[in-house]
Parts: sequence; C-alpha cells; structure tokens
Amino acid sequence: MLKETSFHPKAAMVLSAGMGKRMRPLTATTPKPLIEVNGVSMLARAASRLKDAGLETCVVNVHYLADLVEVHARKFQGLDVKISDERDELLDTGGGVKKALPMLGDDPFIIKNSDSLWLEGVKPNLDMLVDAWDDSAMDILLLLAPAVTAVGYDGKGDFLMDDEGKLERRDERSMAPFIYSGTALVHPRLFADTPEGPFSMNLLFDKAIESGRLFGVEGGGLWLHVGTPQGLVEAEQAIANSAN
Repeated sequence: MLKETSFHPKAAMVLSAGMGKRMRPLTATTPKPLIEVNGVSMLARAASRLKDAGLETCVVNVHYLADLVEVHARKFQGLDVKISDERDELLDTGGGVKKALPMLGDDPFIIKNSDSLWLEGVKPNLDMLVDAWDDSAMDILLLLAPAVTAVGYDGKGDFLMDDEGKLERRDERSMAPFIYSGTALVHPRLFADTPEGPFSMNLLFDKAIESGRLFGVEGGGLWLHVGTPQGLVEAEQAIANSAN
C-alpha cells in the first residue's frame, strides 16, 4: 500500500500549448484545449476538476492560437489563473513545466494534460492521487488508467506496476496493463539539472525510474482518451451513456 499523508497541493499546471495535429481538421481554427466535449471545453473540464479538488492556482501554458486559449482560461472562476507564455517557442511538456516552475511554488504540484478526461468512480481521482503521495519515496506519482477499459485507446499500455506502486516501462515488444492518464503529482526538485529549452516529461519519468522514485496509483471510473476526432465521438458517447 502507498503511504497516505495529510499533504495537499495548492498549484497545478494544465498543459495547453500543443498544436493538436492528430485532432485535425478540428484544430485548424480551434486550439485542442478549447474543443468541446458534450458542450464543455476540455480546458474548462480540467479546471473544474482542479477546483473541485481544492486547488488554488492554475497555470496554463499557451502557444498555438495562444490568444484564444488565454482569453478562455482567464474566465475560470474560483482559481487563480496564471499564463505561461510560450508564443515564441513551444517547449514540449517538460520544458513547458520547467518554464512555469516560478508560478507553481516549491511544493509538489499537479500536472494535467488538457485532454486528460475521466468519468469519476466512487472517490474522485485527484483525491486518490493526493492521498497516495509519499514525499519520502516519490518524485513523481502518476494517475494510471487500465488499458483494457480506456475509451478511445488502442495502444499497448505504458507501465508495469508492482505491489508497492513502483513503476517501470513495458518492453517494446510486450503489452502493459496501465496507461499514463495524463495527470500526475510532481515534486519540483526533479527538474534540477534538466535541459534548457524544449524537452519531454518522459525524460523526467526515466530519471525517476532510475532512482526508484516513479510511482503510480490506479484511478477509478472510466478514462477517456480524446486524441483524435474519433476519440472525441467515443468520449461523448461514453458521457452520454453514463447519464442514462
């Protein structure tokens, strides 16, 4: 079992700067975070999850169609919204978070892909993530989804997890039972000695694996992978079915 603590994060970053190439043609004029799923933008859905979980600060990075994303983000109520401007250079996931570190503070914070959507189970997933954090053992804690039940996902999975929640990547030729859901709790100390400019969060995942400090917790409910127009259709259908 993972150790439970009374720690609660105050800040989160919603990654919103990508080009959304796999969502074309929808993203030709609409940035991916602003694409609506059953009438609500993915960015607004992400912000709502953070607010419900008791977070205070929400950093949103912007690059593609940046003005549209920024105007939309600043409308969120109940969160202190800060904009991390990547208009001049798209920094990828890791580089984007590193640039925003001064806005996120010195304590562990949540990273959330804007397209990381789920239908909640018995306990809210962000509460499960926070409750499982153990600062003495972890540098990153990933919210994981079972590959077999994820909507809109047809890949081979991402991670294997042992009984203590410690993660390792699957072998290239094999399958893995868990997908990284696009949401994680991260300590800023992990960004020490990282490159300047663009780099992927995968660099930090591997760094944490090497030190034995990458962990995961299996989320509840149903994860929705909105990576393509077809994935959007399937996500909307799953939400509609859950309301019946």
